Amino acid sequence: MSIHAVSPLFVGRARELAVLGDALARARAEVPSTVLVGGEAGVGKTRLVGEFIDRADDAMVLVGGCLELGTEGLPFAPFTAVLRGLVRKLGRDGVAALVPGGATRGLARLLPEFGEPDKDGPEARARLFELVLGLLERLAEERAVVLVVEDAHWADRSTRDLLSFLVRYQRIAGRLLIVVTYRTDELHRTHPLRPMLAELARVEWVARTDLRRLTRREAVAQAASILEREPSPADMDLIYTRSEGNPLFVEALLSEGGGGDALPESLRDLLLASVERLPEETQELLRVASAGGQRIEHDLLSAVAGLDESALSRALRPAVAGNVLVVDGEGYSFRHALIREALHDDLLPGEHTRLHTRYAEALERDLSILPAPRGAIELAHHWHSAHDSTWALVSAWHAAAEARKSTAYDEQFGMLSRVLELWDQVPDAAERIGCDRLDVLKQIATVAHLAGEYERAVALASAALAELDERTDPIRTAVVLRQRGLTRYDLGRPGYLDDLRRAAELVPADAPSKLRGQVLESLSRMLHGPEDWPEKIATAQQAREIGRQVGDANVEAHALINLTWARFGYSEVEAQLAAFAEARRIAAAGEAYNALMRCAISESDALEGAGWHERAAQVARDGVEEAANYGLARTSGAFLGINLAEPLVSLGRWEEAVQVIEHALDLTPPAPYRASLQGFATDIALARGQLDRAEQLLGSSRSVFSRGTYRDQTVLPHLCREVQLLQARGQLEEAVRAAARALEERDLMVSPRYAWPVLVTLARLLLAVAPPAPRSGGGVGAAQGSGALAQLALSLMPRLRALGQKLPAVGDLQQAYRLTFSALTGPETPIEDAAELVAWQVKAWDLAVGAWAALRQPYAEARSLVSAAQAALAAGDRQEAAGRLTRARELAGRLGATPLLEQIDVFGRRARIGGSEEAAADGQPLGLTARELEVLREVADGRSNREIAEALFISVKTVSVHVSNILAKLGVATRGEAAATAHRLHLFDAP
Repeated sequence: MSIHAVSPLFVGRARELAVLGDALARARAEVPSTVLVGGEAGVGKTRLVGEFIDRADDAMVLVGGCLELGTEGLPFAPFTAVLRGLVRKLGRDGVAALVPGGATRGLARLLPEFGEPDKDGPEARARLFELVLGLLERLAEERAVVLVVEDAHWADRSTRDLLSFLVRYQRIAGRLLIVVTYRTDELHRTHPLRPMLAELARVEWVARTDLRRLTRREAVAQAASILEREPSPADMDLIYTRSEGNPLFVEALLSEGGGGDALPESLRDLLLASVERLPEETQELLRVASAGGQRIEHDLLSAVAGLDESALSRALRPAVAGNVLVVDGEGYSFRHALIREALHDDLLPGEHTRLHTRYAEALERDLSILPAPRGAIELAHHWHSAHDSTWALVSAWHAAAEARKSTAYDEQFGMLSRVLELWDQVPDAAERIGCDRLDVLKQIATVAHLAGEYERAVALASAALAELDERTDPIRTAVVLRQRGLTRYDLGRPGYLDDLRRAAELVPADAPSKLRGQVLESLSRMLHGPEDWPEKIATAQQAREIGRQVGDANVEAHALINLTWARFGYSEVEAQLAAFAEARRIAAAGEAYNALMRCAISESDALEGAGWHERAAQVARDGVEEAANYGLARTSGAFLGINLAEPLVSLGRWEEAVQVIEHALDLTPPAPYRASLQGFATDIALARGQLDRAEQLLGSSRSVFSRGTYRDQTVLPHLCREVQLLQARGQLEEAVRAAARALEERDLMVSPRYAWPVLVTLARLLLAVAPPAPRSGGGVGAAQGSGALAQLALSLMPRLRALGQKLPAVGDLQQAYRLTFSALTGPETPIEDAAELVAWQVKAWDLAVGAWAALRQPYAEARSLVSAAQAALAAGDRQEAAGRLTRARELAGRLGATPLLEQIDVFGRRARIGGSEEAAADGQPLGLTARELEVLREVADGRSNREIAEALFISVKTVSVHVSNILAKLGVATRGEAAATAHRLHLFDAP
């Protein structure tokens, strides 16, 4: 009888194999697919993945595992392993050929074989992530690719970030399947993997499966396969009771019980039993290996064990034969991490310290035994585990530098934190690392910002400032103040301008320096208010000149962009474009990618603000392609998606805009970017009458804006959409109260570009609630309706008109809004003569129509044309009114603007103009009877059934029947929606 160490038969996992098989089939069909495989230790996750890989046919399989180093993981470990495997298989040049443009310097952050990494900076990490995704995309062009990331419970922050990025942007990569395994029993309440798993589970193409323990029947099948016979019921009862269906424990129990010995009493004894059967020299070598981690390189094990090749091989063979170790590339892995953990936990305190010291000393002698940056990080781990404070501090300092090269900012932050923790235990710490404690504090504050730890960055910077004396150390104080100011700005916290201004005061102005240029550029960029314009211009000019003098292209280009925004308005487009072109030239010459992207963002934004929509769209589209070339498609590229969607909406190319928005949303941009994109989708939904979709989109944006402080360019468009949706749904009271709050709480004079659409939106609302009396020409002092809501609307109109008179209108786009606002609210000086007033209205609306037509904004033009038609009809010119209405119908139909089309048709039928075939000589709007129209008028005025019954001298029951008929004919569900339809279609406005 023979006993297998591992069951030849794979049992109990048919469902999980089917899940993986279906996922691979979807990936082959270019449908994104990710499977998260969870399970307790020993339940068979690795075996499941191995069996699946064996069935993966012609798919390219890339496997990488996360490595545990004490309490921290190794940065990007699985991706480094995958990349190293590709280099072994395809060669360095073969991998380089798969990278867009052959630009592999970013990959040097993972593998030193690719040379020196490219420039550091906030965009370096984004470019690295883009390179990895791009590499997978290219591999997936020829055949399906399966990326397996094992033991994600040990993943460091950088690995988790990259893995999350790949899953979210997987749609781009084509035939790619991602499989992630992790231990469920390791995920305590505060484990960092938990929120990532919850977040990924919400992605539509992510499936999550947990491996259960085996049933008794399945455990019997496993046991029979191992023993090559079916165990007795008594033996199986004991084994199943002890193992509780965990496959690893079933195997271990059968292995230990096969010789007739008593079964081990504890899990630790069970796991160590397979080791204790081995020769003593092998056991000692396994204890040495346990201190090296789950996987250990052959050369490192040889150096630490102090054995020659012959002795090392002799000791290793029994461990491999006994299935305790498995050969893994150029090294060895424990068959199961639980075995290594049990061995390591079994070390005596003195053994633990001595072994980690031996590892550290071996790496100190030859760090090249391990690939960079793994060598430096493992060295820091071993000195720390050896409790040698001095060398733990020194090695942590060097490991932090290596982590930065890999853009592993969270790990760099952890290593620098260790340096600070050990500082007081090492009297000559400053001499050993070449800088003092304040320098470490300064650096860790910067790294905390890069790692997204904004609160800690502010706290660390404040701690450094508390120890600094600005009189004796002004330069370092300025550096820390600038860092705190930038972080406070990102947090939306007050005090950022104070920090930056004080930093500028502390840096000597007598000689140009890179630091002074950086401080002044940061300050000029953060000055947004009109009252700050002189200071913004002065600081930007200084920063630009300093950047030129010291050769800092990034500062010079950014400063020129700041200067351009401050100097030129939307009426000076050509000057703006020339300045942006110069900034682009400077940034390109200095390879300042961040400044290049800002050039594209600023130029497209300026063009859109001026009403040059076609040019804005083209610049934004070119910027998206440029971002892809720089490896920034999902960061700067996603932001440029916003700047592309906006002009497309303006131009009425709504289907194209929706595609751009959906593509950008597929990239899962940051929450504020997502909210801005959804805002433009909301504009289209509102214009097309898709109110439920608009509500859903606005709700998502609302949740983002409630969590932070945002500038007018974000908040004011959102306000317009909120008011428009309330008005469209007939919730007029809520809409008017929102308008009142806006006029009370917002300073609309600060941002004319975003304030003009608010004024037009509020004017339309207030005039709908309190329409002007016939021939009054405006809403001030001449409104119909005596209800409380109408009176509130009436009371807001003078304030709104006063704002419109004071608010500047710079550029063609703002002028178009000003003309529309003026036409809506009437002449500034009342016109008593009725004929003159009507003529003024016709001219005012024709001016607005012409302005929108010149800007090529068909929706705004169509809305103005309807009002122009109404004004022409009031002037008695039916032919002119019909012509305007026909053009409005043509534009609205092309856009699919259903509510506007309904309004046009109702007006055309009532006035019997505009070619509406549905208009019969005696027909009524929307098929309503004369009595139903009377009831709808009362409903629109907000009256109850009882009030309507009294006004029309009919019974309450009759009113109820009429209301039901009205709802059915209008295709609405509530009285409020019926009232909104009446207001929207101007059913009761005087023709």
